[in-house]
Amino acid sequence: MSKIKVALIGVGNCAAALVQGVYHYRGIKTGGEAVGLGRLSLGGYHPRDIEFVSAFDVDARKVGKDLSEAVFSPPNNTTKFADVPRLNTPVLKGPTLDGVGEFLKNIVKVDEAREVDVAKSLRDSDAEIAINLLPSGAVKASQWYAQEAIKAGCAFVNTAPTFIASDAVWNKRFEEAGLPVVGDDLVDQVGATILHKTLLKTLANRGVRVSQTYQLDVGGGTESLNTLERVKAVKRSVKTRSVESALPYKASVVAGSTDYVDFMKNRRDSYFWVEGLYFGGIPMRLDIRLNTVDAPNAGSVLFDVIRGVKVALDRGLSGSIQSISAYAFKHPPKLVSLEIAERQFEEFIRGERKQ
Repeated sequence: MSKIKVALIGVGNCAAALVQGVYHYRGIKTGGEAVGLGRLSLGGYHPRDIEFVSAFDVDARKVGKDLSEAVFSPPNNTTKFADVPRLNTPVLKGPTLDGVGEFLKNIVKVDEAREVDVAKSLRDSDAEIAINLLPSGAVKASQWYAQEAIKAGCAFVNTAPTFIASDAVWNKRFEEAGLPVVGDDLVDQVGATILHKTLLKTLANRGVRVSQTYQLDVGGGTESLNTLERVKAVKRSVKTRSVESALPYKASVVAGSTDYVDFMKNRRDSYFWVEGLYFGGIPMRLDIRLNTVDAPNAGSVLFDVIRGVKVALDRGLSGSIQSISAYAFKHPPKLVSLEIAERQFEEFIRGERKQ
């Protein structure tokens, strides 16, 4: 199979985990060996087929460095689990726009170099998929990069909670450009949203009547700090609607409230609380704590998304790809149940479903 040429918009912790992941799994030949990976092969593509050909950031400690060095440069603080060889892919200076909030001004050191022509850089690198890994709240920056991707002829993956793939106007722009777009707001592999939905769905299927539930996050990465400052309400709204879809009836649901503790670094604690009634109207309560390193949570899902978008490109598809978006994102164009999203994604990869 051909290489999947990827551009990274933002070289933060998630980018660090994603790049490491390619080299961690590149020598694995069987699914049984691929610990932590949902699918070793997807659409005929292996993780080693992913090639990072372009990258953009604004931090002076990353701009100008090879991507293999930049992913381990401050303020990145996620776990190192693989060595990355020199990639000969320099990190280029992109525009800041609204990418650095007030809470991050003392953490991110904005490089004073001149901004590159992003669309031209994408074309020159032969990138075919641009992945938006900008922080939550970078609405203008996310939209600007989406437009640059269109100008460069790149498919667009929007991991941020800025509405692009789920927005009718942006969908039309990508359709007219003949390019696929997926999003919005990536679901983690072992994340609070997917676990919360699975838990509630299981309880409801077994006859439990859930009355109240919440899920709260506390983390130490820059994304947690950024979310606390700028998009706490948006993230809470998106995650709550996503979680509510797991129940066949109405309940009091709150999901996604975030706080920041600096010494946690890239670790995150997620707290789940559920109250309801089971057989005989007897009350039950459930209280769970999940601890993870945040950045690697994006890896397995992004591997599926990247390869899924490559399949869409191979088939000449354009606009929002519903099956990929519903499977991997909290705010797709159309929200469906976990079971339907999984089935539609598999059908799409097998060629049994167009979008």
